[in-house]
Amino acid sequence: MRDRFLLLAARGLRAFAFGFSAVLVALHLERAGLSPTQIGLTLGIGLAAASLTGLGSAALAVPLGRRRTLGLIGVLMAGTGADLALASSPELLILAGVTGMLGAASVDYGPFASVEQAVLTETASASARNRAFGRYSLTGGLFNAAGGFSTALFAGTRAYFLLYAAIGLVTAALPLFMSEQVEGGQAEAVFGSFRPLAGLAALFALDSLGGGFVANAVIAYWLHVRFGAGAALLGPIFAGVAILQSLSYEVSGRLADRVGLINTMVFTHLPSNLLLLLVPFSPSLAGAVGLLLARFALSQMDVPARQAYIVSIVPPGERAGAVAMTGAVRGVAMSFGPALAGVAIGAAAFGFPFFAGGGLKIVYDLGLFAGFRNRHAEHET
Repeated sequence: MRDRFLLLAARGLRAFAFGFSAVLVALHLERAGLSPTQIGLTLGIGLAAASLTGLGSAALAVPLGRRRTLGLIGVLMAGTGADLALASSPELLILAGVTGMLGAASVDYGPFASVEQAVLTETASASARNRAFGRYSLTGGLFNAAGGFSTALFAGTRAYFLLYAAIGLVTAALPLFMSEQVEGGQAEAVFGSFRPLAGLAALFALDSLGGGFVANAVIAYWLHVRFGAGAALLGPIFAGVAILQSLSYEVSGRLADRVGLINTMVFTHLPSNLLLLLVPFSPSLAGAVGLLLARFALSQMDVPARQAYIVSIVPPGERAGAVAMTGAVRGVAMSFGPALAGVAIGAAAFGFPFFAGGGLKIVYDLGLFAGFRNRHAEHET
């Protein structure tokens, strides 16, 4: 229990920081003089780096250990916050995401994801795995909401990124107090299960390419440019988004126990993407926010189901590698979305990010159901 408490504590603190970063980072870069295209490039670099550093952290966890690797990732987060808070040149700001800890899209992307999810699997029995991942996502969602809401209460983006750096240092220390049990069994080849996961990874890439067009930071910037929404309004909006997502995570774990992981992923994700296609038709900020809230109430229910599915179709020693490889494919594909969305927003093509994102995600949903509905995880009956 202590291991899971420490894991969830680090998860919550990081999610709080990601919550305000997703709202503020694009506005902060705009104030620093970056163009929409440069802002999109910065977010794209952050997403790509999050995925590639995930591969590195999975590999590093074998010789260094999972606990020390998670500690090192906290140091990377601190460096990112210091860069954003203190740098003034566009070049340094654009490079802020190279650590993989920019926090622009989701609390489930970054070098921490592969190692942390492997650790979580060691703290729960197979029969309790679906709900453990649901609680893991719930914790991230609630703290992410608090981070987003805090931007409406306190002013000053530079101060926020100093706080971001401080949180990174705390999350670097917490894993060092976990027990030896979280290290788990080690495989001779940590990336040995990629071939069976290739088809799944390809579908994840398609989903993530669509997700990059509508990453939280992109949506926040879109609402700012399209309707003039500022940080004082965007903070509560994304806090509401995170709360809805958090509630859906708890439902997801229970639903997966009843109908299966793949069914949970597909039949919650598909309607959310249909709602996404309607957002650019909204003539007002209130209408757009209403559609987005409805969409986010469903869109992330696939997250804990996906996480539990990936770690349950590979041997224990290869779980971190499996999460890292599928995450790398997802993140690299996602990284193209913000740059293209930034160009589209700068050219006043306001519907493009939502049409591209929603359309690609619908194709993913249909492909996932067709290809994997009969392949069950080890703990499913």
